[in-house]
Amino acid sequence: MRGWCRAAVGLTLLASSAQAADLATIMATKAPPPTAPAAYDWTGFYVGAHLGYAWGSSNWTTAPGLAGALDLYQPFDAFTGVGSYFGGIQVGYDNMLPNRVVLGAEADASFPTFPNLNGISVGGISTFNSASGPETYSETMLSSGTLRGRIGYAPGDWLFYATGGFAWSYDQLALTNLTTGATDMPFLWRLGFAAGGGVEVPVAPHWTARLEYLFTGYGRSDVLFANNGQRVDSDWALQELRAGLDYQFGDGAGVAAKAATTPAPDQVNFHGQTTFTWQGYPAIRAPFSGPNSLIASGEGRETADATLFTGVRLWQGAELWVNGEIDQGFGLADTHGVAGFTSAEAYKLGADYPYTRVPRYFIRQTVDLGGDTSKVDADINQFAGSQTANRLVLTVGKFAVVDIFDTNAYANNPKSDFLNWAVVNAGTFDYAADAWAYTYGAAAEWYQGRLTLRGGVFDLSATPTGGISPNGVNLDPSFDQFQILGEIEERHELWGEAGAIKVTGFLSRGRAGDYADAIALAAMTGGPANIDAVRQYRSRPGVSVNLQQQVTETVGMFARAGWADGKVEPWDFTDIDRTLAAGLSVKGTQWGRPDDTVGLTGVINGISKVHQEFLNDGGLGILVGDGMLPHPGLEQIIESYYSYALSASTRLTADYQFVANPGYNRDRGPVNVFAGRFHWQF
Repeated sequence: MRGWCRAAVGLTLLASSAQAADLATIMATKAPPPTAPAAYDWTGFYVGAHLGYAWGSSNWTTAPGLAGALDLYQPFDAFTGVGSYFGGIQVGYDNMLPNRVVLGAEADASFPTFPNLNGISVGGISTFNSASGPETYSETMLSSGTLRGRIGYAPGDWLFYATGGFAWSYDQLALTNLTTGATDMPFLWRLGFAAGGGVEVPVAPHWTARLEYLFTGYGRSDVLFANNGQRVDSDWALQELRAGLDYQFGDGAGVAAKAATTPAPDQVNFHGQTTFTWQGYPAIRAPFSGPNSLIASGEGRETADATLFTGVRLWQGAELWVNGEIDQGFGLADTHGVAGFTSAEAYKLGADYPYTRVPRYFIRQTVDLGGDTSKVDADINQFAGSQTANRLVLTVGKFAVVDIFDTNAYANNPKSDFLNWAVVNAGTFDYAADAWAYTYGAAAEWYQGRLTLRGGVFDLSATPTGGISPNGVNLDPSFDQFQILGEIEERHELWGEAGAIKVTGFLSRGRAGDYADAIALAAMTGGPANIDAVRQYRSRPGVSVNLQQQVTETVGMFARAGWADGKVEPWDFTDIDRTLAAGLSVKGTQWGRPDDTVGLTGVINGISKVHQEFLNDGGLGILVGDGMLPHPGLEQIIESYYSYALSASTRLTADYQFVANPGYNRDRGPVNVFAGRFHWQF
């Protein structure tokens, strides 16, 4: 018996010892000793973008013994968007040695903002008296770049570096005699050096942020202004402060997610896109033309843009978004000739050379109010996460009114679906905007069940854009001219398919012209109708209806109809008082291309009787004005497109538009407009 007892005790102790050993092994496996996070590995290729501000000087001399200096600093104007800021891209390679010394090389190109009314972006202008009278001399940068090496040290996750190398600048100079009007505008390549330093740190997996100072100096250049018979000798020295983002290729960048200094992945958001659009038409019938007419002989034009969308979470439900963009190109006839203009990728202003804009910077606050919770994927200007069906969304800052109002699932984005202005939005929706379709304002959205109420207040342009109005492309700095907006949306299911109806109303308040007043003044003076001369503080209302309805899993339909006060000139969009549009969007599932899309739509635009008389008296609108309009008619447009998906992020689109009675003129046209579009986004 004692033997059995001893055996039982022995087995128990042995089992206990074995369990303890197994437990120790399990605990060692599940809870290894804590280790320090891996430091960031900077080795690899990268590509990125930067935004910066520049200042400096250019000393010039000209005979006989005249000299001066250009101040290259231009202050930022939030309402015109001008200043001596710039944006650009960079590409490079770094190699980190075992001692964490980093050696690298980088090339970059930068593009200044759109020039001010004096034609200056990053540059300056001087006025002086010469033997031939008062003159102005100016120089402005069109583009610049560097090819540099960099050396730095990376303690932990930070990189501190010095940089230097070769610099270039492509500038435009101008010398104008204010007495004779003689002007020369030659171009100049400048070559020099760059030197500076900066700091860089990981902010998300594969993403790093940098702050950099750079000095660029150039030798003296002698330029002959042949029309004026003068030579000007000048130098060029520029200082820049840049903020940038880089995407790091390779596996080494993956350790950023483990770095102690890296924010949580959902605290920052980076997306980007680039779009290139070419559009053209052959010769059209045109017995007469005016300042705002399509060119009778036909024309081809291109537009291109690249945008970086950056977002940061501020606090619970709050987000800050900043969008930097580089644009280039023109619309057909400098975006004139058709009220339902043929490309919403074209703006009211354009340039031959790329230029930088910051079209959006705003804060969005979302307050959940309950109801079902749905998942939201990360997208352009959108964080991943979840949202409740009932919620309040507040947006304040600079953005596009149509980011929030008059949206439509099938006809709203000229980068991926239809191109025509009167298709992607209601043609009568004269929303507040600068020349690039953005403005300052505040909007509130209240989602409750199947209804949403939206309201907003926005800044109008400094003057309406019609007539001869150079300030119509800029925003009103006093906010004395403004627009009030309201919208109600109802979401529903029809035969088991989702749909929505939106009714949008606006009221614009500011100094605008009355067409009857302009006609009466023209009768008195004998000149063309001048809308600029009869502007007074008044109101212009408008309302539109917007329908979207999914018909099947692959087919959707949409329609818009709108009215706006045809007695008063529009402010910022286009010359349309009545509009009706309808169309279809079809996915390519039936022919084995589920990511392709085919679209077809028709649009009818009209204007009031007094608006027709104004144009017949030689008046100019925002986009139209053929000098006369003896035989007015409805502007009729058909548009179709095929969007071919090269990949999930890349699309090629062929687009065709037929325009009858362009600018409401039955004596001109019709116009056959062909377009090709390339779009890529990440």
